[in-house]
Amino acid sequence: MYTPKHFQITGIQDSISFMQKYSFATIVTVKDGLPTATHLPFIVEEHNGGVILTSHFAKANQQSEDVLHCVPLVIFTEPHAYISTKNYEKELNVPTWNYLAVHAYGTASLIDAEEKVMDVLEKMIGFYEPDYLNQWNNLPQDYQAKMINGIVAFEIKVTDLQGKKKLSQNRTAVEQQNIIDALSKSTDFNEQQIAAYMANVASH
Repeated sequence: MYTPKHFQITGIQDSISFMQKYSFATIVTVKDGLPTATHLPFIVEEHNGGVILTSHFAKANQQSEDVLHCVPLVIFTEPHAYISTKNYEKELNVPTWNYLAVHAYGTASLIDAEEKVMDVLEKMIGFYEPDYLNQWNNLPQDYQAKMINGIVAFEIKVTDLQGKKKLSQNRTAVEQQNIIDALSKSTDFNEQQIAAYMANVASH
């Protein structure tokens, strides 16, 4: 990911927190020079100083095989906001877009054992909807087995983590505050979030 130095997310914990907050991500694999993408929820965990991404494909998805034969890229993104030149002090400017994103590259392995797949599902339920876990545990075993048989669970050991927060750090303090004020008043949730991220950067 092209990331000028002043836009880099340098702290691994900052990247992990971002991935955990915006954990519905896009996994990209390449086969025969053709990229393929699937949108999946991920569990993001830190193990012994490294980062592990866990999710599952539908068994019919070809990416469940392709992911083993390339370096997969998982893209975590949002929020984002259009930045108008109305916020700038000089007329000689062009609009831009502010956003945050983390790109994770790594090595994938499949999770085959049924009890391990069950662990993945329960961990995912626990993260996304803890209240559903009791219902899941009380479903008929044959139904659970059918669901498990229809997916391919996998994990990715992250080998390269690239984070970017493009939040007008290259603009003047006055322009940054103009943008924060404008986006804070917006009814768009994405724009409100960008304003909050910008305010946090400006305060440090």
